[in-house]
Amino acid sequence: MKNTGKVFLCGAGPGDPKLITVKGMELLKHCDVVLYDRLVSKEIINQIPAESEKIYVGRAVGDSTTHQDNTNIQMVKLAKQGKRVLRLKGGDPFIFGRGGEEAEFLFDNGIEFEIIPGISSAIGAAAYAGIPLTHRQYASSLAIVTGHEDENKAESIVKWDRLADAADTIVILMGIEKLEQICCNLIDAGMSRNTEIAIIENGTLKTQRVISGTLIDIVRKVEYSRVKPPAIIVIGKVVTLCKKIAWFGK
Repeated sequence: MKNTGKVFLCGAGPGDPKLITVKGMELLKHCDVVLYDRLVSKEIINQIPAESEKIYVGRAVGDSTTHQDNTNIQMVKLAKQGKRVLRLKGGDPFIFGRGGEEAEFLFDNGIEFEIIPGISSAIGAAAYAGIPLTHRQYASSLAIVTGHEDENKAESIVKWDRLADAADTIVILMGIEKLEQICCNLIDAGMSRNTEIAIIENGTLKTQRVISGTLIDIVRKVEYSRVKPPAIIVIGKVVTLCKKIAWFGK
């Protein structure tokens, strides 16, 4: 009977190719197949050995479920062929990366797997922008929220009315296209219109841009600057520290 292979669910980091972990890079060099998504940098993909199979499994615009089903099926199929499969994701697989769903699918199909954490864009982009998400003087709590929930949900799970005063710092991933709605939700929930907010576009890359403002004026600034995804949103007093700490690009 042929031995079943193994799947490694691995985070490639937030963009800068040097931020992938040592273990992630070792797997990149030795796995038989690499399934990667659109947020994995070209520099990392270019280091996949020629003898390894490369398969792009990124999501197409408007495709919310089909691509994920296909990815799940491919992982199981390849592992049952006895192959070592690297499932490479941007950021961290367990921070809005569907890593939990994929791990469940592998478990249900009897496939051995391993989880290799990666630096989430929530942490990496903020650090490169000079924004400490926690700070003894300004922030003792942190909330990481998705700005793009499953379209099949009957209603939003994100409780914006409670989130407004639940954490000192709020980081929102995949929310740039709903920025105006997010700001309105937080203001309606009682958050001050003058609350500091920063948008970090292409975090950790040479093309990184940071647009800062307040809840009341950030939408206008983002529209003027023509910010596009990928971009993260950071809200809270810690945003003001980027004026001192910003180091990347100097």
